Amino acid sequence: MSALAADSRALAQPTSLRPMRDDDLDAVHAVEVRSYEFPWTVGIFRDCLRADYPAWVLMQDDRVIGYFLMSIAAGEAHVLNVCVDPAQQGRGHGRHLLRALMHIARGRQAERVFLEVRPSNLGAIRLYDSEGFNEIGRRPRYYPARDGREDALVMAIELLPPE
Repeated sequence: MSALAADSRALAQPTSLRPMRDDDLDAVHAVEVRSYEFPWTVGIFRDCLRADYPAWVLMQDDRVIGYFLMSIAAGEAHVLNVCVDPAQQGRGHGRHLLRALMHIARGRQAERVFLEVRPSNLGAIRLYDSEGFNEIGRRPRYYPARDGREDALVMAIELLPPE
């Protein structure tokens, strides 16, 4: 079997997307802690659910392997968090989550999507770039970092109506 065939089989493991629920928060937080040096708290996730922000989980074999949360208001969506478990990265799950997020944003009449990303998160920047996001600005000292604070790149995409 070729390496490409083996990679295709690894990608073919079934996944499903569904809205995040309160009973997902421990699993979501566990992925968050594995993924980030400065993770969100369970309370932040709970507050997002209570605020009725669109929040979805990516499931594989009945376990959370990724998620996203966003806010939508006044025709604009703001990506709050997109995350894939580090053990599952590099398999297209982040792209799947991002496309689902944009589909939901478009369905709720958002005309553009904004996000912040650490300049040091090159994989995420490449993903956002490849999906049509453009850098539109910078937020100085936005993120906590080991040696103080790290800037955020602000990126955006216009959501054109489906053809």
